[in-house]
Amino acid sequence: MNKLKAALLSCLLILPLAANADGVSSLKKFYDETHAVKADFHQIVTDKQGQKIQEVYGEMQLKRPNKFRWDYHKPFEQQIISDGKQVWLYDTELAQVSVRELSKALGSSPAALLAGDDSLDKNFKLVNAFRKDGLDWVSTNPKDSDTGFNKISLAFKNDVLQEMDMIDSFGHQTKILFSNVVHNPVIEPKSFLFKPPPGVDVVGE
Repeated sequence: MNKLKAALLSCLLILPLAANADGVSSLKKFYDETHAVKADFHQIVTDKQGQKIQEVYGEMQLKRPNKFRWDYHKPFEQQIISDGKQVWLYDTELAQVSVRELSKALGSSPAALLAGDDSLDKNFKLVNAFRKDGLDWVSTNPKDSDTGFNKISLAFKNDVLQEMDMIDSFGHQTKILFSNVVHNPVIEPKSFLFKPPPGVDVVGE
């Protein structure tokens, strides 16, 4: 499930707290008032030395509680879909699907920040981080040390989600930049359903 972690929600740079930064309020407002989201994303992964090891573009959709999908379009095709009970990772190049129970895949993971239920304060420690280039950053570090992520942060501009930044336990940084963000769109239920294509290997629980 390393690809799932890299995607999902698959890094926080600790800087001095600006007095007027209010990322916590933006996050809570986003959490309280947003039940669905659509957005395009640009994901960049770098190693401990800052060397780029992955760059990918795609689209994401989510609907609370716990339904989401990430469609990677280039340079490779991949889908990560949660129907609220299971998480499916479909790698078209490998013709393989990995499946895992949502309760074991979510928890205090980055996906829980965006698509989770009402356990935000229970699973994460929220701290205003800093303001830079018009973005209010909030540190949302997991209280569970077994999530695979050491630091997670979100950036907002005028209460609109702009970036997600993570550092995993291997020191890899995953930066996700969102664009064309639509709050509370109508999303068809079938968007969060997944049926393995014929001939595809299914591994997992």
